[in-house]
Amino acid sequence: MYLGIDFGTSGARACVIAPNGEIEDMARIDFGRLADFEIAPAWRDTLFSLIAQIPLGMRKRLAALAIDGTSASVLACDEAFIPVHPPLLYNDARAIEQAALIRQIAGSQHAAGAATSGLAKALWLNRYAGQSALMPRRYLNQADWLSALLSGQAVSDYHNALKMGVDLATGAWPDWVACLIDIHALPTLVKPGQGIGLIDRPRGRELGINPDCLIRAGTTDSIAAFLAAGDAGQPPQPGDAVTSLGSTLVLKLLSEKRVDAGEYGIYSHWFGQQWLAGGASNAGGSVLRQHFDATELIALSREINPDHPSSLDYYPLPVKGERFPYNDPERAPCLEPRPDSRVEFLHAMLQGLAKIEALGYAKLAELGATPLRNVVSAGGGAKNPAYSRIRARLLQVPESQARQDEACYGSARLARHGSTLFPGEHDA
Repeated sequence: MYLGIDFGTSGARACVIAPNGEIEDMARIDFGRLADFEIAPAWRDTLFSLIAQIPLGMRKRLAALAIDGTSASVLACDEAFIPVHPPLLYNDARAIEQAALIRQIAGSQHAAGAATSGLAKALWLNRYAGQSALMPRRYLNQADWLSALLSGQAVSDYHNALKMGVDLATGAWPDWVACLIDIHALPTLVKPGQGIGLIDRPRGRELGINPDCLIRAGTTDSIAAFLAAGDAGQPPQPGDAVTSLGSTLVLKLLSEKRVDAGEYGIYSHWFGQQWLAGGASNAGGSVLRQHFDATELIALSREINPDHPSSLDYYPLPVKGERFPYNDPERAPCLEPRPDSRVEFLHAMLQGLAKIEALGYAKLAELGATPLRNVVSAGGGAKNPAYSRIRARLLQVPESQARQDEACYGSARLARHGSTLFPGEHDA
């Protein structure tokens, strides 16, 4: 059996698959509202609780597991992986000064140069969390830290480490990163899916897991969604894309050319001999939940005519600040003018989200990425027929729902196949 665990913005999910890819069991836990000091304990408790929900017989048969997490959610911890400061989440933009320093050294196009990047957060934590009595010794991404709780190893994959400054040509921390921070405080770098080591024996006994279970390096939640969404028997082709329609809007396009443009929040992840280009907007389901409950969303969506464009031009953000396709921490939401009709208000918001998606793919093509040929949709938004028709009208390419839209299934595939999932690469 193979276990994949996904940590997203609103909760965590687990999926167990057989060698043929068939799902054997799934589990889910929602976070709810958490204070800053509760976040890391909630991540840890959720990880262990998810595993405990898997039937003991399956846990005893686990051959490997992999964890994905939100990109650039960073935690400072000591050598025993005990947190010394609340995590800085993916959309935290406080490290403005640190990001400016990174851009001076690495250039304005580098993915680590954003105020929300993993490296900017690590530098901020190094300055401010370092003043506490418990000096932080390590700066880990969410997936790195959770994997470390199981393996005892501080390891990161190329995907999570991209915004921390990894040099994808060498698979190592570059010299300019070492000029900014002690690289011994950063995780060891490996390919996504590469074996880290067997589960820590005391932890394995505590959780009832096979002592020979291999812990594999994970990935980000959006790339796990990409791995889950496609046809398991048909490798993805350049021009194939997955849009994750969850709390945030995330675009991933398989491209033959690497595209990086920091001013647009665009970056490319390693994908074997190809590249997974895209970005993550702060717009998405979270802004919808600010204005509509789940029942109202369903009812009002049925009254929308998706073939008739809304006259309102919205840019629906939950709060000030955007990452992609504009990298602007000062960008304000635009949800005015407000119509009297709740149906028209929702229509305009869904159209605004679809415009952000279309603009994102258009910008990728403009910068040289392989042109979009089809989009697979994953996440809760993919289940809204009106939204799907609005998106298809604007994207002008075939659009379909993911075969598996849970990112944990993608991580389970990573646990099963390792780095062979990436073209031209062999398992390690």
